[in-house]
Amino acid sequence: MSAAAQPHRPRISAKTAVAVVFVAALFMSIMDTTIVNVALPSIGDQFHVDAASVGVVNVGYLVSLAVFVPLSGWLGDRFGTRRVFLAALALFTLASLLCATATGLNQLSLYRVLQGVGGGMLNPVGMTMLYRAFPQQERMRASRVLMVPTAVAPALGPVLGGWLVDAASWHWVFIVNVPLGAVAMTFGLLFLPDFGAERAGRFDTAGFLLAAVGFGAATYALAEGADKGWGTAGIVVPATVGIAALVALVVVELRIDDPMLDLRLFKDRLFRATNLVGVVAGAAFLGMLFVFPLFYQNAAGATAFRTGLNTFPEALGVMLASQLVGRIYPRIGPRRLMTAGGVAVSVAIGLMSLLTPESSVWAARGLMFATGFSMAHLFMPTQTAAFATVSPAATGRASTLFNTQSRLGPALGVALLSTVLGAIGTVTTGPDGTPSANLAAYHAAFRVAAGLALAAAVLSLFVSDRDAAPTMARETPVEGPAERSGEGPAEGSGKVPVQSLDS
Repeated sequence: MSAAAQPHRPRISAKTAVAVVFVAALFMSIMDTTIVNVALPSIGDQFHVDAASVGVVNVGYLVSLAVFVPLSGWLGDRFGTRRVFLAALALFTLASLLCATATGLNQLSLYRVLQGVGGGMLNPVGMTMLYRAFPQQERMRASRVLMVPTAVAPALGPVLGGWLVDAASWHWVFIVNVPLGAVAMTFGLLFLPDFGAERAGRFDTAGFLLAAVGFGAATYALAEGADKGWGTAGIVVPATVGIAALVALVVVELRIDDPMLDLRLFKDRLFRATNLVGVVAGAAFLGMLFVFPLFYQNAAGATAFRTGLNTFPEALGVMLASQLVGRIYPRIGPRRLMTAGGVAVSVAIGLMSLLTPESSVWAARGLMFATGFSMAHLFMPTQTAAFATVSPAATGRASTLFNTQSRLGPALGVALLSTVLGAIGTVTTGPDGTPSANLAAYHAAFRVAAGLALAAAVLSLFVSDRDAAPTMARETPVEGPAERSGEGPAEGSGKVPVQSLDS
């Protein structure tokens, strides 16, 4: 579409427009997971179902996310990222409102699936826009933008959710998304630049079906395995089907010209290494964020609101570290930052295994702050360096793969640590027959999470600073007329400020 034919929108930097809309959407979708967890007991009470049954509210959402993340890259390339992103944002916001009006568990679960459809497309398409708006040498700025919702949303969810449930009702954990989504939609319609659609190729029907079955079944097994039992038919069957479908997916995608998941991108050693670190680091971090609230609520007897307050220093640590990492990244590169960050995270989480209900609350908060501060040194360089050697035309497909592993890591971490808790047992019986919390289970889970963080540090040693060189330049180019007008470069134009290195 020519500049003359484009609809007039107020003048604003393309970088600012994409960053604002994507941060708002990412914050909303990430917070949704943790804020709903707090409301599950109240939802179960209203609908007269037990704790095991009410978990379907989250399972349907997670499975839907897993199904639609792989599809997002093709949709963004086929119809344009602006159009697909705003449609996904509208669907997520509408589904949130529908969730608040649900009158039964089945209805709520259906609306959560719709939320997952929108949420599954928001992150990959939004990241594609962000990395197309920011040139290589400004990717650390983009990573600082991403760290705000990534760090604050999971920590704020329990605090806000606990307060809303106590002060009003569980309906408000969904209603809170509506005004934020509406504002983001309005801003996006006014200011988000028009990106031309990339060449998408023929729709990969076989790839989509295999990805939907594989990721959907595997996610269900990971989410429910610890509760239902890994050896039960209800878990073994979907796990087997999921693994078989994913194996078939790899075979099919490597044989066709236009795959839905372009697995050939993993031939790029930097992209492969950073994605591997992301999976393991995500498992450690989100696994810890799963165990920590359980420890404080079940073992220490804290309320959900107080537990959220104890968790929130993690976000403060990330936000403070993001300013430091952004300044030193161009000087020393990603490898040493990621390795040091992984080791520090491992130490901080490992020390959590020494916590008891009698421990000072400030000791726990200090460890959460240290974990967040250290994790920023791991996550920010990973996000910044991952796309350094990816061509502009492949950014959408690379973003889809990156977000797929971003979903896989937390699912693996929560499943693994849930299994540890279940295997050891979170409740023990005293000599007088009185049940009490089994601290050994929580301490073992923290040690496993610490081991995962240490593994991420070791894997970081395989990240090449030389390959990531385009993201380490300190000079920031002056924006061209198109960027100042908010139109941005057309997707698929192949024009980028810095030439990417070949791996």
